[in-house]
Amino acid sequence: MRVIAKFGGTSLGSGDRIERAADSVASAVAAGHEIAVVASAMGSTTDELLDDITFETDDADRAEIVSMGERTSVRMLKAALSVRDVEAVFLEPGHPDWPVVTDERGEVDVAETKRRAREIAERLDGVVPIITGFLAEDGDGNVTTLGRGGSDTTAVMLGNYMDADEVVIVTDVEGVMTGDPRVVEGARNVGQITVDELRNLSFRGAEVVAPSALSYKDEGLDVRVVHYQHGDLLRGGTRIEGEFESLIDMREEPLACLTIAGRAIRNRPGILSELSNALRAEEINIDAVASGMDSVTFYVDVDVAETAEALLHESVVTDEALSSVTVADPIAVIRVTGGELPNQSGVIQDIISPIADAGINIIDLITSATSVAVFVDWDDREEALEIVQDRFD
Repeated sequence: MRVIAKFGGTSLGSGDRIERAADSVASAVAAGHEIAVVASAMGSTTDELLDDITFETDDADRAEIVSMGERTSVRMLKAALSVRDVEAVFLEPGHPDWPVVTDERGEVDVAETKRRAREIAERLDGVVPIITGFLAEDGDGNVTTLGRGGSDTTAVMLGNYMDADEVVIVTDVEGVMTGDPRVVEGARNVGQITVDELRNLSFRGAEVVAPSALSYKDEGLDVRVVHYQHGDLLRGGTRIEGEFESLIDMREEPLACLTIAGRAIRNRPGILSELSNALRAEEINIDAVASGMDSVTFYVDVDVAETAEALLHESVVTDEALSSVTVADPIAVIRVTGGELPNQSGVIQDIISPIADAGINIIDLITSATSVAVFVDWDDREEALEIVQDRFD
């Protein structure tokens, strides 16, 4: 196998941990696998360096300073592998074989980075390149960076461009957990999770794999997250499945919009559960939910709208906090999904502004970490869909 192993800061946080990392790499090499390593700065070195920059500095000097954490890590790992009779070479910005290049906008130069990554891949037989994560180099040879979580990005990007079989993210957790083990009892490891699931969790606080890295994962590249104490790069942890697919989709069937108004709904614990359970009892599927200060809106299939209205009306007349239920239909929904949506500043405005400019009323807008759902009148659906498609062409 060809494997890119990324060691996070905690997995390189001491001499003992560096030795453990070197042992796992040496074991994989001895088993006949081609290994490339991406190394983060040891421990919290990067944060400490950033905290120490209390003076005025330009971007170039700042990048040079913060690069010292990764530059130290690759030298430590190279030395540890050498005493284990593993031939290794460390690569950092300025090295003639350095792979990660950014353009004048500070974004990855895909064509040049791919070319350099493939050249490294051709020389993997018997030699382990140890590459500084997080760092890049512009066309003039200046050090640049890939931003927060950049080491993860380096690893998955190079895994993609080097045609690796697998990227292994070595960190301080047992993979993706069912919950934060520091907060909930009985949290356990999730054996596999999709890219979309993990992306949503990552943008909501899960610090497992940087969201920016996941956009480089394709269907043919396996990505796993393992604990640094595991000691085996080739087994265990959580496998991340699938790839992001940017998709613009319009629901083929119309929806009905049922809105329940009530005083201070936002302060009523369990109100969403009570209302949705009333629909569940009749096996009515809820396509989407939106909540306001004093209202809750459910979107359901048009053909069950009357039944849903009757069920919700029963809740309204028996609950003093609820005032009325109303129904509007037919309504269309256009959904935009894609792993890169969160990285596009102003993307929501870019979607809704041209729709508004066309005189189309937006009934509702529901967003998540990786999707935007736009609800419009059924008669406006084709024009709205064309506008959204033009935005993302």
